[in-house]
Amino acid sequence: MNESIRLIEGLEAGRDHIASLRAGVEPPVTPAMRARLRQLFGREISPREAVAQIVADVRCRGDAALRQYTRLIDGADLDMLTADANAIEAAYQATHVQLKEALHLASDRIRAFHEREPGGSWLEWDDEGGALGQLVRPLQRVGVYVPGGRAAYPSSLLMTVIPAQVAGVEEIVVTTPPGPGGLPAPSILAAARVVGLEQVFLLGGAQAVAALAYGTESVPRVDKIVGAGGLFVTLAKKQVYGDVGIDGLHGPTETLLIADRTANATLAAADLLAQAEHDPLATALLVTPSQLLAKNVQSEVNRQLPLLDRADIIAEALQGQGAIIVVADLDEALTLSNEYAPEHLCLLVADPWPLVGRVHNAGGVFVGQQVSEALGDYVIGPSHVMPTGGTARFASPLHVREFLKVTSIFAPGDATTKRLAPAAEAIARAEGLTAHAGAVAAHAAQGLPTGHSRPSIGSIGSVGSIG
Repeated sequence: MNESIRLIEGLEAGRDHIASLRAGVEPPVTPAMRARLRQLFGREISPREAVAQIVADVRCRGDAALRQYTRLIDGADLDMLTADANAIEAAYQATHVQLKEALHLASDRIRAFHEREPGGSWLEWDDEGGALGQLVRPLQRVGVYVPGGRAAYPSSLLMTVIPAQVAGVEEIVVTTPPGPGGLPAPSILAAARVVGLEQVFLLGGAQAVAALAYGTESVPRVDKIVGAGGLFVTLAKKQVYGDVGIDGLHGPTETLLIADRTANATLAAADLLAQAEHDPLATALLVTPSQLLAKNVQSEVNRQLPLLDRADIIAEALQGQGAIIVVADLDEALTLSNEYAPEHLCLLVADPWPLVGRVHNAGGVFVGQQVSEALGDYVIGPSHVMPTGGTARFASPLHVREFLKVTSIFAPGDATTKRLAPAAEAIARAEGLTAHAGAVAAHAAQGLPTGHSRPSIGSIGSVGSIG
């Protein structure tokens, strides 16, 4: 019998497997993708080159280029580049009541979670009449990319727009790919209605990212682009970074389960299958010290897989990236997980909380067998936009502070200026910057009065709704 997911024995063999998963920054170009690019561009062209051409065209020709690439890539011939408030309202009214209630529940929980995040401006006065502080303010305009294509993701709209709203972002520009009929899935528009959006731009792929980064006749230029997408979205975000901020480069999704002998094999298999359902490039891993559990989960995967709607996609993902890795103990399991730095880490062990503090690298930790990662995709509360590709070593899930910027406040009193000046002059001269040293000395010699009152930070500026 052919196993649906490989079984790997030992820490070093497990390391070899996860190293192979991290070997390439970008997935290989399949023959089908190569043929599609040749069809679209009329010549042999790499994904990176194709994205560069799309970005340049949109930057140069604006809406005309957007319509061209939307017609070529998405098969939609658009008169208007947006779904307006009427279309959003119509989609919401046509949505089944159960889904509407679910979207509102998810929205409420996501908002409540992100409103708990710390943040805010501060200003501290000292005894010498000076002050230091930070003005923490929301970005003015943010672009949110909501993926489409293989499936519709209303949850992604909620998970990206709501933290920006909590941060106090003044204008949120949402884009999502249109379907052949010109509109996205109704569920995405319904989600837009739940969070109070009055328009959604009907743009996908690299052309959407380029429009957000540089602006067109119809699409306003934004300060930052957030949200996950496919290869072409990721490449475009990489190319426009610097001209615009980005939240990160999101690759295919990934989950790693750590399980001991007490874990339920049926549930563990279900979690692996759910993760692999996203995409043929998704990664689903189980690491366990129990040989018996490993065999049982492997059997459960074989049993459950044929019963699922997206069995072909799941099978491709499991054969390509999935694995059950048997290690000596939970210490080795944690070592392997921290080296891999998964987007999602699930602790299916008898006593999970002692392990939580030993997790150094993960986008999110799902504690105990009562919770599935899939539940977190929708309604638990934290944003499901998380770091992938090992970037959890240094990156964070999407959160309110992603939409805030900090301005430092320098307001030392005269006595402080005089006291600090000699040290500043010494460092400036060591760097060969004698004009810096001269400016410091001149200001210190003047003995100018501070000349200002002591305002509170609230009278200067605030963070917005999280205060």
